[in-house]
Amino acid sequence: MKQLIFTFFILFSLFGCNQGKKIPNVSSIKIDLVTERFETSFFKLDTFQLDASLNQLNQQYPGFAKDFLFNILGTTPAAAYKDVPAFIHSYQTIYSSTRSNNAQFNASVADIKKGFQYVHYYFPQYILPKKCISFIGPINSFGTIITTDAIAIGLQLFLGKNHPLYTSEQGQSMYPAFISRRFEPDYIPVNAMKSIIDDMYPNKSIGKPLIEQMVESGKRLYLLDLFLPHIADTLKTGYTQIQLDACFKSEQNIWSMFIQNELLFQSDPQFTRDYINDGPTTQTLGEGSPGNIGQFVGWQIVKKWMNKNKLATLKDLMEKDPGKLFAESKYKPT
Repeated sequence: MKQLIFTFFILFSLFGCNQGKKIPNVSSIKIDLVTERFETSFFKLDTFQLDASLNQLNQQYPGFAKDFLFNILGTTPAAAYKDVPAFIHSYQTIYSSTRSNNAQFNASVADIKKGFQYVHYYFPQYILPKKCISFIGPINSFGTIITTDAIAIGLQLFLGKNHPLYTSEQGQSMYPAFISRRFEPDYIPVNAMKSIIDDMYPNKSIGKPLIEQMVESGKRLYLLDLFLPHIADTLKTGYTQIQLDACFKSEQNIWSMFIQNELLFQSDPQFTRDYINDGPTTQTLGEGSPGNIGQFVGWQIVKKWMNKNKLATLKDLMEKDPGKLFAESKYKPT
């Protein structure tokens, strides 16, 4: 495979968050979203009278309490009497650290609620969650979950990139720095809206040619941009500002790399994973480039197609065959 040196440049304010965006006024759209702090009730369980406490917890959080115990915590009815007290004891300091971040969490919920207004504006038939439930799960569990009637936020993955839970040897073995740097509270609305998009349109492109996977990834980023128009593009892409600016600056070189190495129609994960999966860098593009460069390319292809098809709805976009979308876009950056 040919090597392509990808030099990154610092560009100042060339690609502002809202530049060129037409943002609809959604202030009149009413969204009912109740916030519930499950972790507060969970960590106050009376472990000496656990059976009665768990019954009360289940009454207070019908459905979610069992989801937490059996799907997130991973215990069983027989093992809960041992696992629950052990988890409460070992994660007590994590719980304590989240109690000082109420203002940040409330701001995140406000952004999620705003995002729901845009979802309803563009997809009025989609049934949005009525609750936003926070919880603290094991470090290797979920960050955001869609339940029957709620969007659930796992605070253990949004404690700040420098939290000892992530910088420890165990934490870094699970979440290297290129991942844990995104464990900031600012990413809560982004991850929540990604879960909404995946619930609306499950990704069925895995195993298909790389170009189709990139386009599907680009579709999701396009929706995310519309649902969170006031959130920085760095948060939505997961790139640093330097990386994102350089992607726009070097868009032609990035595309040339895919063409020269005949990657677009590869479907073997051995060849595609470096371009569509998360990673510290894109090896072929050199040090400093972002991982998952395919989402950036797919995003540009989708924008090109939407610009050529002014009458297309977002439903049309999401249901469009990704291979046909690429062909019709005639994407070729210059």
